[in-house]
Amino acid sequence: MPGNCMNSTSSLFGPSPDTYWGQYEEISKYNVHLNFLERMWAAWYAYMQNDVLATGILSFVMHEVVYFGRSLPWIIIGRIPYFQKYKIQNQKVPTVQEQWKCAKLVLLSHFTVELPQIWLFHPMCLYFGLDTGVPFPSLLTMALQIAVFFVIEDAGHYWLHRALHWGPLYKNIHKIHHQYSAPFGLAAEYASPIEVMLLGIPTVGTPILWCAITGNLHILTMYTWILLRLFQAIDAHSGYEFPWSLHHFLPVWAGAQHHDVHHEKFIGNYSSSFRWWDKLMDTEAGFEAQKRRRERRMIKEGKKIQ
Repeated sequence: MPGNCMNSTSSLFGPSPDTYWGQYEEISKYNVHLNFLERMWAAWYAYMQNDVLATGILSFVMHEVVYFGRSLPWIIIGRIPYFQKYKIQNQKVPTVQEQWKCAKLVLLSHFTVELPQIWLFHPMCLYFGLDTGVPFPSLLTMALQIAVFFVIEDAGHYWLHRALHWGPLYKNIHKIHHQYSAPFGLAAEYASPIEVMLLGIPTVGTPILWCAITGNLHILTMYTWILLRLFQAIDAHSGYEFPWSLHHFLPVWAGAQHHDVHHEKFIGNYSSSFRWWDKLMDTEAGFEAQKRRRERRMIKEGKKIQ
C-alpha cells in the first residue's frame, strides 16, 4: 500500500518513468551536456526498448509526414488562380480525382514496398557502422556530407533513370511514372515497385557507401539527407516555375522546369538535382537544347564543306 501511494504521489508531480517524458526527465537529469533534441532522441530509444522498432517507426512516420506534408502546399497552390501564371504547362491542371488516384497508389506503395524494407534499416545501419546515439554531429559535418550525397546520388540517378527509358524497361517499369505528362508534387513517387527500389539505390546506397568507406556517418545525417532529397523530388514534380526558384540563383540546379520538360517530352533531362550530366552527355531536352544542337550541327557541316 505505501508503495502504491508513493507511485501515485510521484505521478502527481511528474511523468512516470515508464512514459516517454519520464524517460526524457531521467536522461536530462544525468546528461546535462545534451541539447533538447539530443535528449528527445535518446528518450525515444530508451522508451521503445527496441532499437529496430524505434528506428522503423521513426523512419516511416518521418517519410509519410514529409512526403504528404510537402505535397500539400502544391495542392493548395493548384487551387489558387493567382499562381496559374507560374504553372509550366498551364493548359494541364491535375484534377482532384487524378491527385486522389495518385495519392492512393503512392500510399499503397509506401505500405507494401517501403514499409517492409524500413524494418531492415536499423540492422543495416549497425552492420555498416552508422552511429545512432548521441551527441549529434556538428551542422558543418552534416552539411558537407549531404553536399557530397547530392552530387553522387545525382550521377547514379542519371544513369539508372536513363536506362529506364530503354524500350523494354520503359514499357514494363517506367511507363507508370510517365502517366502524367504534366507532373504535380504527389506524383514524385508515383511509380512501379521495381522503379521505387531501383531509383532508391542511389538515395540510400550513397550514404551507406560513404559510411562503409569513411566509418563516419550519423543516422540523423542520413535522415536529413533523405528529407532534403524528398523535398527536391516533390518540388521537381510540382509543375511550377517561380522567379525565386533555386535554379535562378544556382544555375546548375535542375528544379521543376528541368524535370517538367522531361515529363512533357518523355525523353532527356534524366538528372535528379543538377544539370551537368545532361549537359555533358548531350541529353538536355526542350526547345533551347534542340536549338543548340542544330547550331552545332550546322557549324560541323559547314566545316566539312570547307
